[in-house]
Amino acid sequence: MSTALYEAVKERLLAGRYAAGEKIVVEALREEFGVSKQPVMEALRRLSSDHLVRIIPQVGCEVARYSAQEVDDFFLLFGGTEGAIAAVAAARRTEAQLHQLRQMTDSADHLVESVDPRDRAHGYLVHNREFHAAIHAMAHSRIMAETSQRLWDMSDFLISTAGVENPLADAIPHRQRDHHQILDAIADQDALAARQAMEEHITGTIRIIRDGGGD
Repeated sequence: MSTALYEAVKERLLAGRYAAGEKIVVEALREEFGVSKQPVMEALRRLSSDHLVRIIPQVGCEVARYSAQEVDDFFLLFGGTEGAIAAVAAARRTEAQLHQLRQMTDSADHLVESVDPRDRAHGYLVHNREFHAAIHAMAHSRIMAETSQRLWDMSDFLISTAGVENPLADAIPHRQRDHHQILDAIADQDALAARQAMEEHITGTIRIIRDGGGD
């Protein structure tokens, strides 16, 4: 039960259902899920180890808060990691994987047509994870994929709790151009260009969080 609770609350955190610094009431979760206090606390301890919440002794639990400098530092680190994976993917990808990534990227271009900014933002978040997961698969490296997974959770969390409503909604045209540039570099098996394009794409998230998206 604690695993199911962990996944449910984590999904809410990554989707921005909680604000940074918001209190998470143990009793409310216990009543909502119809469980005892123990599985709730186990779930929150796991989320604390993921650095998504903070458990404050004798006080309670709250959604983690990060300073602007910490957010910048994270995306610089994240960009370097994803850049390294993209470089490896460029060298190791198969033609079948490349075809799949191209179809995935082309099909996501229609996201800009959605009138509802919430739908655009959510649609891009889903596509973005699929796009990068496909690149991880191209690298044929379990250790790279598993290491990156936790960073992706933190990335989605920081975007969703940035205090900007639907920050990705207006950034999709620019982000999709990035995706096509990364795709082209991987198709050319140009590891250096793939690394650079990916790093710039990831670190560009800093501007989206600060400015609220846009081109």
